[in-house]
Amino acid sequence: MLPTPYAELNQVLSELLSRIQDILGDNFVGAYLQGSFAVGGFDIHSDVDFIVVINYELSVDQINALQEMHGQIYQLESKWAQHLEGSYFPKEILRHSSNRGAKLWYLDNGARSLIQSDHCNTILVRWVVREKEVTLAGPAPNTLVEPISAELLREDIYETIMHWGQEILDDPKSFNNRFYQSFIVLSYCRMLHDLHNGYAGSKQEGAEWAKSTLDPSWSELIDGTWDGRPNPAKKVKQPADPEEFKKTLRFVECVMNESRRYRERK
Repeated sequence: MLPTPYAELNQVLSELLSRIQDILGDNFVGAYLQGSFAVGGFDIHSDVDFIVVINYELSVDQINALQEMHGQIYQLESKWAQHLEGSYFPKEILRHSSNRGAKLWYLDNGARSLIQSDHCNTILVRWVVREKEVTLAGPAPNTLVEPISAELLREDIYETIMHWGQEILDDPKSFNNRFYQSFIVLSYCRMLHDLHNGYAGSKQEGAEWAKSTLDPSWSELIDGTWDGRPNPAKKVKQPADPEEFKKTLRFVECVMNESRRYRERK
């Protein structure tokens, strides 16, 4: 089966996968989609989240070859090539959730080269890879990732809600643009939904759930966030509407407080 309903994206993924396999050789184990193309709710504005599983840590030569390759993929005549995002996971790090937080070689959305980051090294990513099983190449992901309980997933989501929320509230200027204003609201809708329900849903599912669950006064803010998603490279350079951004910060506080109450009830 084709990994996505977009022919052009499938061609980009095929080219990416072929080049990765050529570079890694016997270090390659498998490649899998995560994010919206795994949980659903994707559209033509979505980034394309992936992980590549490797047998052992990348060598210097492999890193250098991958850096050059990702720069070349970025130049392909497809907008999808500029919105790939993912990490290279040694299989023993991926297998055990206790390894979360270790830095991996990571390609950010819109980037041309890899950096060291823990961005994908979360319980949530492991859960999505294992449970949604969107395989580009390699063995079934449930053979590579240990089972993850709903309780452990909720713990990971709660930590993200609280830690990222405090970061946003402590330094709001870093997030004061149209892209992040929308991204924050949709992400906090999704995370609160996932915390309550014990599984990873889409941003769209989270937004609709939040509108039906939280105070109706938040609905206008949530509905307005979809306009901030197209062309993130442009939107990240545009300041957010001052009133919407103030309300976004209050929404983060609201979700943090609701998350605390949920945890106390449990």
